[in-house]
Amino acid sequence: GPVAETFRVIQGAMTEEYVRSTQGVFQFELSGDGGGTWYIDLKTKGGSAGFGKPPVTADVVMSMSSADFVKMFTGKLKPTLAFMSGKLRIKGNMALAIKLEKML
Repeated sequence: GPVAETFRVIQGAMTEEYVRSTQGVFQFELSGDGGGTWYIDLKTKGGSAGFGKPPVTADVVMSMSSADFVKMFTGKLKPTLAFMSGKLRIKGNMALAIKLEKML
């Protein structure tokens, strides 16, 4: 589905430089089609992304619908706007959440 495809793209776009400059683990709690728990690990060497809980404890947990997640990662929904309008809930390290937004 679109969520799995988005995570495949994220995994493919990861570089050592992103991992070095971000140093954060992001967990996504997605509702709706293709939802569930997903993660992006930008802390462990090489980085990783995929379905399930991250290999280490997440620094940031983001909750949103899977449809909004796909829109956000395809540039159709600004993360700041999603957050302000209540479509995106963020728990944890806000500074890291902003770093992830820059990566998008």
